[in-house]
Amino acid sequence: MKIITNTASSLNIQEGAQLGINILPVSVSIEGRVLRDYIDISPDEYVKLLRGEEIPSSSQPSIGDIMDLLDDSGEETIMLTVADGLSGEYGSAMAVRNSLQNRDSVYVINSGTLAGPLRYMATAAARLRDQGESAKEIVRQITALAGSSISYVIPSDFRYLRKSGRISHLTSRIGGALHLLPVLTQTEDRKRISFKTVRRTWKSAVETVLAGLRERGVDEGCLISIAYADQRPLAEKVLKQVRESFPRTECEILQLAPSLITHGGPGCIVIQAIHKI
Repeated sequence: MKIITNTASSLNIQEGAQLGINILPVSVSIEGRVLRDYIDISPDEYVKLLRGEEIPSSSQPSIGDIMDLLDDSGEETIMLTVADGLSGEYGSAMAVRNSLQNRDSVYVINSGTLAGPLRYMATAAARLRDQGESAKEIVRQITALAGSSISYVIPSDFRYLRKSGRISHLTSRIGGALHLLPVLTQTEDRKRISFKTVRRTWKSAVETVLAGLRERGVDEGCLISIAYADQRPLAEKVLKQVRESFPRTECEILQLAPSLITHGGPGCIVIQAIHKI
């Protein structure tokens, strides 16, 4: 059974190979170049490129790459995509799947998320496969997880928010001048990341996120992921703060893939949670 996801899960191709997961590369465009996550550029190398004025863009896995993995070989296949609305990957994968003669053995799951929760869903699918579960049972369990993920983003650079259209140019200039920290969250339909509030310090921004996690029922049955662009020491401070509020909940630190750093910018922190199986 083939399990597929992409680098927006913060899984690179080598990690995927060790887990028996096929990893599709997401690309970034900057300075006239198209660079594939983890293949052409690492997260740390990418952040160095972002020190200039250019705001880059990212693109979903190519149709050609998707077609190479979703084929008519007859092998049962489960593909987990980035949340539909945050990427066009789900629609592209469904178009390829529906063109196949063996489409009934190919399952495309809209994860409703990215980064840490997507990583967990993909690794859980591989674990269930290795335990002998059927494709239909894996799809049932993983699809149920898609509705449990929660995501918050704390960027430190308003320019990346301005480019995405989430805040105005004037708000960006004022927020940057006052050194405010925006807090964003995923909308209920999971198709967008929306502006929630601003805070003056990292501690208060993280407290806002922690309050949101508590309100939405995060407990010891969940996994909390703290993902960073280039500031691991900051992520470790955030992790300590998270563990003080959720001492019985499993937590992890991840580094974001270049394609995700494109949207959050250098210095950003992403805090997410998902129920475990």
